[in-house]
Amino acid sequence: YVGYAPLAAAVANAGGLGLVTALTQPTPAELKAELEKAQALLAPDCAGALGVNLTILPMFKEVNYDEYVRVIIDAGVKAIETAGRPPGDYVQAFKDAGASIIHKCVTTRHAKSAQKMGADAISLDGFECAGHPGEEDIGNWILQAQGARDLSVPYVASGGVGNGRQLAAALALGAAGGNMGTRFMATAEAPIHAKIKQALVDGGVGSTRLVMRSVRNTERVYKNATADEVAAIEAEHPGDFSKIHHLVKGDNYRKSFHETGDIESSVWSCGPVMALIDDVPTCRQLIEGMVSEAADVLDGAQAMVDR
Repeated sequence: YVGYAPLAAAVANAGGLGLVTALTQPTPAELKAELEKAQALLAPDCAGALGVNLTILPMFKEVNYDEYVRVIIDAGVKAIETAGRPPGDYVQAFKDAGASIIHKCVTTRHAKSAQKMGADAISLDGFECAGHPGEEDIGNWILQAQGARDLSVPYVASGGVGNGRQLAAALALGAAGGNMGTRFMATAEAPIHAKIKQALVDGGVGSTRLVMRSVRNTERVYKNATADEVAAIEAEHPGDFSKIHHLVKGDNYRKSFHETGDIESSVWSCGPVMALIDDVPTCRQLIEGMVSEAADVLDGAQAMVDR
């Protein structure tokens, strides 16, 4: 409930790759309309910087993935970020349409499988990431270095990235760039309630917690009363998703982000990168500032090298 047209286009126009989240849209027809809206907001030289995230996971309701894929292809989108189940059924269709696939993985073991399947790039998600960090708890200091050793396609560092110094570190570890979610939530163009953005500015490294570990669908979320209630129920009824479904369902999340701004009443994803978020800039200010800081850091590091 964040990756809508205004934010995706603002990121693209500022020089990043902006992603529209496919399954935020309830139907393929609504995704088509959202992509058209995003494309209308792009500057003339940014058409290649708009992508779509397509997460393939078991859902509470049936999802017609074939139709979502057809909409993405027909819209001419050339960058597809896939997540969840490997997109084997759709790789050839995307390739035939001239699109590149970035698959999200939490281990290089999974990333190597995605390479073999045809992924053109990998998003390596460390344990610090908001949302679903997987079940292996590998931090980015290790994971990104493993990517440099194990992968033959480009990869981006994902999880806990929020400033230019971290971008420089990601590049030094072998990544081709950084992937940010929480940090882009705290921008002027993010289409979410101002109270959510303020919670990110006010939060710190201790402002998240993990839930749904007992059902092996771990999610890093904002530490609030609802998340604490979920954790307590899991402790009493481990592995029984039916006991927590009413608290973790997506519509609660949507209401917090777009209606009430209530930071306590739902389980919503965010990361401990909040500790590095001090303001709510525009996407252009954020990206240009990060790139400038990363360049300065890398220049400074070069001065330390004595061959």
